[in-house]
Amino acid sequence: MATNRAFKALADPTRREILRLLGRGEMTAGELADHFDMTKPSMSHHFSVLKEADFIKSRREGQQIWYSLNTTVIQDVMRWVLDLTRKADRGASS
Repeated sequence: MATNRAFKALADPTRREILRLLGRGEMTAGELADHFDMTKPSMSHHFSVLKEADFIKSRREGQQIWYSLNTTVIQDVMRWVLDLTRKADRGASS
């Protein structure tokens, strides 16, 4: 897992909202864009950052691009965060 890319992706509230929306299921780029007041290039940038961090997958169907969560990577990040907090808790109780 590329931790730096993951945290860069999660640092932006728009990207966190994209992930939250995709938690409901696969959506097209247009459906996702409808939730935000920004240009197509800005949305594309957010999609690129999320794809680079492996948080989302995409597939093309005709003119549509469909996005979905890559739950494996999200589970890896969550496991890393939980492990970190457990270590911090153990250190605080020593």
